[in-house]
Amino acid sequence: MVDGFEQMVDEALAFFAELERDNSKAWFEPHKARYKNQIAGPAGFFADLVAEDIARITDKPHNPKVFRIYRDVRFSKDKTPLNTHLHVMWQPADQDALAPSWFWGLSRQYFIMGMGVMGLQGDSLARYRAFVDHWGDGFQDALSQVHSSVAAEISEWGPEPLKRVPKPYDPDHPHGSLLKRKGLAVSAPMPDDWRDTGLIKATVNRVEGLMPVWEMFDRHL
Repeated sequence: MVDGFEQMVDEALAFFAELERDNSKAWFEPHKARYKNQIAGPAGFFADLVAEDIARITDKPHNPKVFRIYRDVRFSKDKTPLNTHLHVMWQPADQDALAPSWFWGLSRQYFIMGMGVMGLQGDSLARYRAFVDHWGDGFQDALSQVHSSVAAEISEWGPEPLKRVPKPYDPDHPHGSLLKRKGLAVSAPMPDDWRDTGLIKATVNRVEGLMPVWEMFDRHL
């Protein structure tokens, strides 16, 4: 055991496997203490520790958040009440809507670390598009760099991209695919050797690997 968080990951994956078979409050209630003690509690400690590393690497304070297991089903066709994943976010103390946030996700389908700006609208969306128009070449270079170093890809989470390049930009804009987006995040799979290095070190490795994109956001967005 390197840093102790291996057990949290294993407990979470086993718990979610059981929850997927019976995603109901009736199943969850007698297992709530297990979730809180073995998964949510350690995740909060993990989030606090990584927040310190992100602040050190970016030179900006970040606030950690562990997402609740309860789903908001008010506007969803899927009425299953509980999430079968563990998600953590680190949001910059800077309240600018375009200050990029970091996120970590664990489920039986994925294990990732990512970063980006999401759900943009109004002035923040206009600023993002101006950033792509002016700094698109350098941003594309940063995307290529993080892909090469940590296999990062543009995330498909968030709103669907537009069908056409928005006005006033040229329909044949060289970075039209980025202009169509209402936010942009990149995510990288956690390294295969994370158990050997420890979860904290592996997560920090991915933070460092994604920094070229973060730096483009931080300097120019």
